Amino acid sequence: MKDWFEILRPDSLLTPALLFYPQRIARNIEKMIQIAGSPSRLRPHVKTHKCTEIVQMQLKKGICKFKCATLAESKMLAKAGAKDILVAYPLVGPAQILFLELCKTYANSRFSVLVDHEDQLELWDKKGEKISVFIDLNVGMNRTGIQMQEAAAFYKRVLHSSQTNFMGWHLYDGHIHDIAIADREGAVAEAFSGLEQLLNKTGTQDAEITCGGSITFPVHAKYAHRTLSPGTTLLWDEGYASVFPDLPFENAATVGTRVISKPAADTLCLDLGHKAVASEMKKDSVFFPQLPDAKILVHSEEHMVIKTNQAKNRHIGDILYGIPWHICPTVALHYQAAIVENQDLTGFWEIGARDRIYKL
Repeated sequence: MKDWFEILRPDSLLTPALLFYPQRIARNIEKMIQIAGSPSRLRPHVKTHKCTEIVQMQLKKGICKFKCATLAESKMLAKAGAKDILVAYPLVGPAQILFLELCKTYANSRFSVLVDHEDQLELWDKKGEKISVFIDLNVGMNRTGIQMQEAAAFYKRVLHSSQTNFMGWHLYDGHIHDIAIADREGAVAEAFSGLEQLLNKTGTQDAEITCGGSITFPVHAKYAHRTLSPGTTLLWDEGYASVFPDLPFENAATVGTRVISKPAADTLCLDLGHKAVASEMKKDSVFFPQLPDAKILVHSEEHMVIKTNQAKNRHIGDILYGIPWHICPTVALHYQAAIVENQDLTGFWEIGARDRIYKL
């Protein structure tokens, strides 16, 4: 009996490779909708998968709003047929020009962008073209976003600009990683404690409130007026699965690798270097369900050396499957994903939005 992640005939798969499992992705989409209560409440982030086919899977389920971080992702969304695209990133310089060009080229999609500072508004005003904006609020991530107590005044500035169309508020709480659900709910309540007062003060109770990430979106789902923005939930990873067992999502992506050497009796060298799996986290960058005791000894550009008591049972050329600790940057290392359905390799999907756009 093969495990869910194994390919029955792996000889046609070169490694290292990224693998997607659409049947599991589909179940994750269903769980997202079930938690949200309706596809209309979702604005999923595409940063994790960057893939047209996964966007289209969501479109078929009635999800019509999406969120992204790069202009390449926004272009991919528009080409895939998404009608409502939020670039959840402050754009400056040539990126503003390209954004305006995308708005014109893909006129069937509505594009919006984040703003959180007076200087950004001045830059947009100088472009002389009207844009749709969400005001980014800082609720503790301390990365982008205006402070809650300054937001009402900034909202007035947005309204007074002839070049901006206010769409709503954006709040990202990626700093909240409480393991216990009760603690997570408390942290969300505290971080968002000034929101209702802000909505009342600005009269924007009916504006869209896009908030939360993969960890907190079930908490935000309990607030009926909030739009939910999970992203990692589409593919999931070991980092979230091992720490947040209350979240019901399935691992739907792996990295395939092969044993290329056996440096010692208890070690295996794999063709899974930094260039094939994200390694920026303090934890081991990948978990091998076939070798649950494996520990990474050496990780370099093209090699990974692991220590395992089961090394003697593995042979050079054997294929292993790893679940990345952090799937989002892992996907960005690959230009395509091998598609596994019913344990057969059925094709490849392009990671279409992984490439940067360097020029207009």
